Amino acid sequence: MSHGWILVLMGGLFLGLGYLGVPVAFSITAGVLVATMLTPISLPSIIGQLFNGVDSEALLAVPFFLLVGELMTSANVVGRMITLSQAMIGHMRGGLAQVVTLFSMFFSGISGSSSADVAVLSRTLAPSMAREGYDPGFTAALIASASTMANLIPPSIMAVVYGATGNVSIAGLFLGGVLPGVLVGIGLMIYSYFFGPVGFMKPRASFFEFAGAARDAAVPLVIPVIIMGGILTGWFTPTEAGLVAVVYILVVAIPALNWRHVRELPLDFAKAGLLYSIPLITVAAASAFGWMLAYLRGPDLVSDWITLRAGTDPRMIMFLLVAAFVIIGDFVDAIPAIIIFMPIINKLTEIGSINPVHMGVVIIVTLAFGLITPPYGIALLMAAKFVDVRFSTALVRSLPLYIVFFAVIAFCIFFPDIVLWLPKQVLPESVGCFKSPGGTGYVCP
Repeated sequence: MSHGWILVLMGGLFLGLGYLGVPVAFSITAGVLVATMLTPISLPSIIGQLFNGVDSEALLAVPFFLLVGELMTSANVVGRMITLSQAMIGHMRGGLAQVVTLFSMFFSGISGSSSADVAVLSRTLAPSMAREGYDPGFTAALIASASTMANLIPPSIMAVVYGATGNVSIAGLFLGGVLPGVLVGIGLMIYSYFFGPVGFMKPRASFFEFAGAARDAAVPLVIPVIIMGGILTGWFTPTEAGLVAVVYILVVAIPALNWRHVRELPLDFAKAGLLYSIPLITVAAASAFGWMLAYLRGPDLVSDWITLRAGTDPRMIMFLLVAAFVIIGDFVDAIPAIIIFMPIINKLTEIGSINPVHMGVVIIVTLAFGLITPPYGIALLMAAKFVDVRFSTALVRSLPLYIVFFAVIAFCIFFPDIVLWLPKQVLPESVGCFKSPGGTGYVCP
C-alpha cells in the first residue's frame, strides 16, 4: 500500500473512532498501530516514540500550572480578583459581562487553562448574571470566548506544549501572546458594551473602594508576576516558575486568605494529577502519530500543496495554515493538533522565512478559537453545561463573537512587528535577535 493511502487510512481511523466516542488518545494510537502494521516500522519503535513524546523537561511546567489553577479555584481565592474587576468596570453598560472578560484576563495570568477559566466563571459569575436577567445563551458564549484568553496570556499551557514540541522559545511565545490576548479581551468588551445585554447599571466605585479591592487582590495577583518575572529575568525556567508559584500559594496565599482550605490540599493535588493525565497520554499518542506522519512524508505533501498556491509569501502561507487549523480545531483538541502537525508547521515556517515565535502565536490564537467552534468546541460545551443551556443556543449567541477572533488573527498575520515588539524589547534572544557586533543593542533578522 502506498504512503498516501496509509496516511488516508490512519487519519480516517483516527477521526472515525473519535466520532464514535473513543477517547482522543486511544483513537490516535489506533491509527498509528494500523499504519505500523502496513510499514516496515517495528512495534517497539512506536512504543518507544510514545515515551519519547512525553520525555521533555519543558512539559513538566504543565502540571504545575494546572495545580496553580486548581489551588486558586478550590480555595476560592479568586473572589478577591472578581471584586477588583467589579470595582474597575462594574459600572459600565453590561457591567457583569465586562467583569467576566476582565476577570478572565486576570485569571489567565494564573491558570493557563481554558477549562479552569470556564469552571471558575461559571461557578462565580454566571449565577449573578442570571439574577440580573442576562440571556443564558449569551452568558455561556461570553464565558467560553473569554476563557480562550488563558491560551494566549501567559502562562499558557498551549504555548508550553508548542514550544516544547517545536523547539520554539516558550518565553517568546508567552510574551508574543500578550497582545493578541489583550486584543481578544478588548474586542469582547466592546461587543458586550454595544451589543450585549444592558444588565444593572451600578454606581462607579469610589477611589477608596477601588484601593481596598486592589489591596485585597494583591496576594493572588503576585502569582503572574512571579511566573513571568522569574522567566524573563532568567531566574526560573517555565517549569521552575510553575513550581515556585505553587509554593507561593501553599506558603503565602492560602494561609493568608483561606487557611481552612489546608485540609483540602490532598484533594487538590489529586485533581491536578488527574487533569494532567489527560493531556499527558494525548501528548504521547500524538507524538507517535506525528512521527509516523513524518515517516510517511505527510509534511512534504501538505507543504508542497500549500507552497504550490502560496509560493514563499509568508502571509499567504499563514492564511492557508489558519484556514486549515480552523477546520482541524473543529474536530481535534489543540494539544494533539499542535504535536501532530508540528512537522508541517516547521517546514512551512522555514519555506516562508517566518519568525517561529510569530508563527507560533498565529497558530495558538487559531487553535484557541477552535475551543468555541462546533462540533468539538470544548470550552463552549463546558460553558453550556455549567450554565444549563442548550449547546445550540450558546453556539448561536457565540457566532457574532467569531468576528473578534478573525480580526485578531488577521491583525497578527499582517502586523508581525507589532506582535513581536514585546518579545524584542524584553527578551530579544527569544525571537532570534543577537547582540550587535559593535557591542551595543541587538540585531534582529
